[in-house]
Amino acid sequence: MEQATPRRQALQQLIAEFIGSRLTDKLDKLSPDDPKRSELTAQYQPHSWLADAARRVTQLQLVTHPQKATHPDARGSSLFAPPDSLPQRQEIGTHCLSDFASDVVGNAAALDVYKFLKLEYQGQTLLQMLQADDAELLQALHHDSTVASQWRAAFCSITEAAGGPASHTLAKQIYWPVSPDNYPADATDDSHYHLLSILNSSALSHWLYGRIQEHRFGEAAKAARQARRDGSHHPHGYHDYPQLAEEKKGGTKPQNISQLNSERRGSNYLLASLPPQWDSSETQPLYHLDNAFRRFGKRKAVRSLLREFGQFLGKLKPEHNTIHIRQRRENYLAELFGELLQFGAAYSNTLPPGWTDHPDCQLPLAQQCWLDPYRAGQNADFNLQFQWQDWPQQLAADFAYWLNQRLESKGLHLAEAEFDFWRRQLAQDAGWQSQLDHLQQGAPA
Repeated sequence: MEQATPRRQALQQLIAEFIGSRLTDKLDKLSPDDPKRSELTAQYQPHSWLADAARRVTQLQLVTHPQKATHPDARGSSLFAPPDSLPQRQEIGTHCLSDFASDVVGNAAALDVYKFLKLEYQGQTLLQMLQADDAELLQALHHDSTVASQWRAAFCSITEAAGGPASHTLAKQIYWPVSPDNYPADATDDSHYHLLSILNSSALSHWLYGRIQEHRFGEAAKAARQARRDGSHHPHGYHDYPQLAEEKKGGTKPQNISQLNSERRGSNYLLASLPPQWDSSETQPLYHLDNAFRRFGKRKAVRSLLREFGQFLGKLKPEHNTIHIRQRRENYLAELFGELLQFGAAYSNTLPPGWTDHPDCQLPLAQQCWLDPYRAGQNADFNLQFQWQDWPQQLAADFAYWLNQRLESKGLHLAEAEFDFWRRQLAQDAGWQSQLDHLQQGAPA
């Protein structure tokens, strides 16, 4: 007989310990003279238990998208679609996960089989080794290679749905317009729609739940919040989730949805997905002010960015010009440009058109065009200046001059080269260009 390798022996021991622990749990509930003890002992012999587990595994399915997460009585197909099998997209989804937890649906009485397949040895689960056709694991399961191969096929089938893909009347479904040619879909033609069944990503929900729980109740988060209350230094910050909603799937029986849903006690977090709400009380006409960037520089987020940006630049030496330094500098500028876009949108979208046509408005013409673009529809002379379209370049120069001044006030020595760099970066920023295009398209020709 072939000598067992240390690895095979370790796998046999792992399997025997798992089965033995389940037998011990069963026996502890029986009296010493209960006749069922001998019956249980026979059932929990490794080969007996494994043969039964290979039969019962058909009652389970490994999934990432359980159908019942949509409705507990839906009887359609669930899917096993691991992140690396999905197409990469810019939007956030299951495909973004580098590490994920598989879920399982089916008969709760057979979940011990799933726990068996989740056993890990040297960083791999038994299921992963079975899927890779690990020879030593097959030998650890049974000395007869035919029996071991049959068990392997049964255990690996846990990722496959019974029957073909199917939806259900209680499943969430949407009609999605799909054109059969290069022209837009015809909303009045039923053949121009596909019926899609939308499945909830249990893998993504479980990842998000774990992350938010750690951010809300983890020891590191608690220490950071306490440091803020005490006004003391702390090496890192903490996360808040405003208007966080919690959905309970499965009601009082979360195990009817899936295993991971049961582990979360049915909890599924929903992040707030709302449009920005402008605080119009802070958006008042900029009268008796000759430069809008002075008001922009008083915004809390802008002050914080300028402080951090100044500290970063102050620590650099002239010869420092690595890709990491350039990326960090560009990140600071991108955040400043983002604040600038919000600032401009607040004035152009909140105040009535023509507010700059007031005797108390002392803003330069370029800044008036930026913050009050719809005045062009009311005033022909202003429209001529707006359509001349040299004001965006002047605005970029105004920003660069203001940024140089603010950074110099923090002890930095800047010159024409920095001025030109800030000006070019803003002029080339995609978000800035998009806002300018939107403003110019909205004005009368």
